[in-house]
Amino acid sequence: MTVSQNLADLGIELPTVATPLGSYLPALRDGQHVLTSGQLPIDAVGNLVAGRLGADLDVLAGQQAARQAALNAVAAAASVAGGIDVISRVVKVTVFVNSDPVFTDQAAVANGASDLLAQIFGDQGRHVRSAVGVAVLPRNAAVEVELTVSV
Repeated sequence: MTVSQNLADLGIELPTVATPLGSYLPALRDGQHVLTSGQLPIDAVGNLVAGRLGADLDVLAGQQAARQAALNAVAAAASVAGGIDVISRVVKVTVFVNSDPVFTDQAAVANGASDLLAQIFGDQGRHVRSAVGVAVLPRNAAVEVELTVSV
């Protein structure tokens, strides 16, 4: 089964690649790898999941935000790879979590992204990862997700 067939079976559609908020590319192919810029949790109608984890949002809301941001990152990667079926492996994921100073569940929030990637790509979606708590993100986004994939 191809990745695109798996997406269809899961009922997941890749979103349109978001317009960058600054002077950068959403994704860049360099040889056998595609790297994405940080992608925010913006849904298909433009709604952003905003707020600080541990103050405004709980872990479940953070996981859902990480899932949406990861889906946006997959769309960005696929757009420069030549399609989602060209992506052969998810290599590295970095999840930045807009965190209250006492919030320490960044890894649990990041699981929202990791679990989605495993659903989409199967064993080839298992990856190395960093989950980093930060004081603030662009537009007060709850999370920001970066991917490195192999093609």
